[in-house]
Amino acid sequence: MGWATLYIEKLKQGETVQFRPRGNSMTGKVSDGQLCTVKPIGDSQPEKGDIVLCKVNGREYLHLVTAVSGKRYQISNNKGFINGWVAITSIFGKCTK
Repeated sequence: MGWATLYIEKLKQGETVQFRPRGNSMTGKVSDGQLCTVKPIGDSQPEKGDIVLCKVNGREYLHLVTAVSGKRYQISNNKGFINGWVAITSIFGKCTK
């Protein structure tokens, strides 16, 4: 169970969630401890530049979509580190605030 497991479950049920992520990997977009609102991804398709709550290789992140290739999405932090590529089934919500 990761830091976002409970939020992911709520998003899967169609609920909007709020939380304060910890860390500095998204500095400039999301500050350490900043209140974030994440809405379920639903039927929408993430776009480059969106901040999403996702899983990459089993780890949970609130990170950026930095590229889209067909039905695959590249997830990275705001410092240029690439976490990896995922399918839409690994993206659970989009940060709206």
